[in-house]
Amino acid sequence: MQNTSRPSASLAASDPADPDQAIVIGAGLGGLASAMRLGAKGYRVTVLDRLDRAGGRGSSLSQGGHRFDLGPTIVTVPQGLRDLWAACGRDFDADVTLKPLDPFYEIRFADGETFTARQDDAAIKAEVARISPGDSKGYAQFLKDSEARYWFGYEDLGRKPMHKIWDTLKVIPKFAMLRADRSVYAHASARVKDEHLRFALSFHPLFIGGDPFNVTSMYILVSHLEKAFGVHYAMGGVQAIADAMVRVIGAQGGTVVQGAEVDEITIAAGRASGVRLVSGETLPAAVVVSNADAGHTYDRLLRNAPKKRWTPAKLKRARWSMGLYVWYFGTKGTAGMWRDVGHHSIVVGPRYREHIKDIFIRGKLAGDMSLYVHRPSVTDPSCAPKGDDTFYVLSPVPHLGHDNGVDWAAEEEPYRAKMLKVLEERLLPGLTGRVSESLTFTPETFRDRYLSPYGAGFSIEPRILQSAWFRPHNISEELPGLYLAGAGTHPGAGLPGVIGTAEVLGRLVPDAPGGAVPAALRIAAE
Repeated sequence: MQNTSRPSASLAASDPADPDQAIVIGAGLGGLASAMRLGAKGYRVTVLDRLDRAGGRGSSLSQGGHRFDLGPTIVTVPQGLRDLWAACGRDFDADVTLKPLDPFYEIRFADGETFTARQDDAAIKAEVARISPGDSKGYAQFLKDSEARYWFGYEDLGRKPMHKIWDTLKVIPKFAMLRADRSVYAHASARVKDEHLRFALSFHPLFIGGDPFNVTSMYILVSHLEKAFGVHYAMGGVQAIADAMVRVIGAQGGTVVQGAEVDEITIAAGRASGVRLVSGETLPAAVVVSNADAGHTYDRLLRNAPKKRWTPAKLKRARWSMGLYVWYFGTKGTAGMWRDVGHHSIVVGPRYREHIKDIFIRGKLAGDMSLYVHRPSVTDPSCAPKGDDTFYVLSPVPHLGHDNGVDWAAEEEPYRAKMLKVLEERLLPGLTGRVSESLTFTPETFRDRYLSPYGAGFSIEPRILQSAWFRPHNISEELPGLYLAGAGTHPGAGLPGVIGTAEVLGRLVPDAPGGAVPAALRIAAE
């Protein structure tokens, strides 16, 4: 395997007529998974990434002895990763260690109520009954609703291409039967009356960039994902998964090149012919996969190509997911403190509906906040110096595309101070004097580091008319030979989603013409 800081001369000199050469733009998890699928289909794959470490939003940074996972922190559908490894003739569990978490997370409400999510049936029923005995039956029905949407929305639609309009039209009756027109929150409200439980059943779309009051109720399937598969942490963080992917790609004969930024997708004879780097080098390929944001792919990488559907005007009209403010920090001598704070906590602000409107509709940076708190050091001591802790605290905020956009140069530090105050009061008393390392990401960081339009945390928002056929397709509508992977294409954001984009892509890209692929491996890759 070659993993270099810049493209090598051998890359620049690759054969322009080689039908087995494939290029993947971006070493995010979707791009790495796509490279693995292509390698299993016989392609010689080169992955090009502008950052210094593979993983994209799933990569990590190290500072002062702390390892900070930058993006996704949990694995909810391990089978998706196991299927990916199997397609390459490998065993995922031999490469990555997953540790199941129990409880999954604790939600702390502003009025002092709590909700602890667990996989055990008796425990979760007891928790619901403790909070609102009258909602036990409705909660059980919600889980049944969730399972039905899982089988239809995840196992059926989510695992196959949706680039033909007929594929969407023929499932409209099923969408209607499952009340896909209803929002996640509306569906939760129809089943339970207690507002704490309504929050617990409806907040999940925020972790794929969706407004719970507007995203289709198909996304209640996440509750079934948790219940059926559990919530897991990869020892070494999601970075360990990305690093294992790089090793598989290398074993297939592929190459992952860091510090190589693609400036443009080249075109010859009406189809994608390779890429041009910002350095000026041109690399040819018979197949090009973009794991860059779909908006960046069409607006920047194909800026000189005519577009029929994903024009700059259409991308501007699209509804984008919210932005994220993330504070990564280390604490000194706290491993024995805050014993009631586990791996995942959610600290809910005093408002729900109006706060979500501030974020998604009004584009207003609210004075209050709700926080997702990740404390991986309670599970994986390797992420912090001995006796210390590593934290990651995320707050949903507006993206940069609103007319009254937030001035993050002025707001970054005041917002961190507000976050510290909430954490002190609601979760981690005595935190202020314990912080040893500190790093913050704002939507501007997402824009500049990940080339995310408007600094959106999860690309295009997964509303019903921005999902399936309505989303940028895995096989480009604009250019033959170009394919898309990652959060901005079908089936969408989140770790299972981006891994799923590569599975769909594997069904669309033909086997390499000259690649010798064993029959069993070829079937697995598809």
